[in-house]
Amino acid sequence: MTGADGGGTRGGEPPVERRIPGPRAAADDREFLPPAEPARPAAPEPPAPPALPHRVLKSLLGAWALAACSAGETAAVEEHLTECAGCADEALRLRDAVGLLHTEGTLDLDPMLRSRVLEACLGRRPARIPVPEWAAPYDAETARLDALLRDIGAAEWHAPVRLKWFEGDEQVNRKTTVAGVISHLTAVDGLVSKALGLEDPLGGGDRPLSPTERTETHWSAAGRPPTRTVREPWRDQSHALLRTVSFAGRGVAELSVAYGDFALPLRDSLLERAFECWVHGGDIADAVDYPYEPPAPAHLHRMIDLAVRLLPGVLAERRRAGLAAPARHLVSAGAPGRSLHLEVEGRGGGDWYVPLDSPAALGSPDLAVAQVALDGVEFCRLVAGHVLPVEAAAGQEGDREAIRDVLFAAASLSRL
Repeated sequence: MTGADGGGTRGGEPPVERRIPGPRAAADDREFLPPAEPARPAAPEPPAPPALPHRVLKSLLGAWALAACSAGETAAVEEHLTECAGCADEALRLRDAVGLLHTEGTLDLDPMLRSRVLEACLGRRPARIPVPEWAAPYDAETARLDALLRDIGAAEWHAPVRLKWFEGDEQVNRKTTVAGVISHLTAVDGLVSKALGLEDPLGGGDRPLSPTERTETHWSAAGRPPTRTVREPWRDQSHALLRTVSFAGRGVAELSVAYGDFALPLRDSLLERAFECWVHGGDIADAVDYPYEPPAPAHLHRMIDLAVRLLPGVLAERRRAGLAAPARHLVSAGAPGRSLHLEVEGRGGGDWYVPLDSPAALGSPDLAVAQVALDGVEFCRLVAGHVLPVEAAAGQEGDREAIRDVLFAAASLSRL
């Protein structure tokens, strides 16, 4: 008889083998998977979108160049470009144009653009009033200065400006503001107004005042620093001058304008005022950091010519004051005399012969004893007192004494 734990049988049954279960095989898992679903038929592919007509694709080229088409439109256009040479060429042109629109450069306008446009307009636009040809420089320079004044802000009217000129052999200066410069121009232009019988901004007086005295009087009468309100009276005055000379007839050109201790014909006086307007416009432009070009070459040439015509008289005055060398060869009026050849280069350039010994003598190339070469704008800056005489000439040859006298006489033409 066997014990309970023995390996005998129960009731005569064969013994059962006991084992440790191992990992199940893949086949063993099948009994635990859910029954497989029957395979579904594949969904049919959506039909391809219909091809767009040529006219539609061509109309999309602009949007494609700007990358503004939808994905489908982009694909259709690009597929079309592989087949249509005309549209491909047009697409390339549009892409190039779009590249120009997306420049990486600055969007600021060229600072010289306004000056070039104004110069072109003033050179081509016919005036509504037939301004005399000799008054054209004054018309142009007042218009250019007014354009500058329109562009500056209210605060810039108080920007400091230092006016420079020569007294004797010394450069002097006076500090003012942009508004003060316009007041100065108004005061001196009043001399021309008075000669034409127009209203003088300074009113009547016991004696004629020099330009410097008129300026000081006008500044003092204001009682307070001038402001941007000075622009309109100055511009109205310049318009009145131009209207008057335009309708006055030919004889008005020789009307005398008194400048205190000297006088000029009206045609030369307006040219002198155009010169002052340009010079002081440059002073203002420097103060407010504004681009300002020289006058038109034809106008600049006339300004240089006026200065050269005034030089013999100034030389005679400096000689009387002991500031220039004595005359060497006096000649009768209208006769050729010892001269200096002034060669002006660049804008407004030309050749002039300045008589050295007598203001009434005739400049002569055959009697030239010296030569000075200068740029046109640089010569005008010398005449305006903005450049020292010893620094002005680019080239000098001949009589050094004559050269020095002429250069200092040119600087002496300047004044407040």
